[in-house]
Amino acid sequence: MISCFIFDLDGVIVNTSVHHFRAWQQIAKRLGIEFSENDNQKLKGISREDSLNTLLEIGNQKVSDIEFKKLLDLKNSIYLDLINGLDKTAILPSVTEKLNFLKSSSYKIALASSSKNAKTVLNRIGLNDYFDAVIDGNRITKPKPDPEIFLTAAKLTESNAENCAVFEDAFAGISAAKEAGMLAIGIGNKEDLYNADYVFEDFGQISNQFLKSL
Repeated sequence: MISCFIFDLDGVIVNTSVHHFRAWQQIAKRLGIEFSENDNQKLKGISREDSLNTLLEIGNQKVSDIEFKKLLDLKNSIYLDLINGLDKTAILPSVTEKLNFLKSSSYKIALASSSKNAKTVLNRIGLNDYFDAVIDGNRITKPKPDPEIFLTAAKLTESNAENCAVFEDAFAGISAAKEAGMLAIGIGNKEDLYNADYVFEDFGQISNQFLKSL
């Protein structure tokens, strides 16, 4: 029986992918690398460090460790500027309703995001109080698809892995949830998330009865 629900952030609760894309585009332009929306899909669900490594691979480039750190900091600065006006209108459809249901039904709720800005985003969209635990990129050493982030969420909510369900929109995240021994619920395209236990286009398709049955 599921007693804890773990949410990814971007693409599940809020859509800030366009802001990440624009920030990475600016980094790519600085490096003289062409970076398309298709290229951006390769960065979905992975850490900032892995994303920069992927970008450099796309451009067949190498940089020093010092320059690498500067580029990471610059990307983060650009991204924070882009999300400066983020508010509740950025919350994806039916997310708040599902959080209300889970909270009122006494389920434990955790956020597990590779983003180091997860708490900033949660505060700006006004959802911080729903979560019993928030695990972001600052609290883990191994990014998805490693299961560390979800196992940490289980530990902080005092839940067993087999009693946790994860909402994810990325293949890497689904893989991490499965590796952790948790139920994996994909939010998005079935073809992209074929490794999930269940897949829904959005939270509007997920009934409260379904969640109670897990």
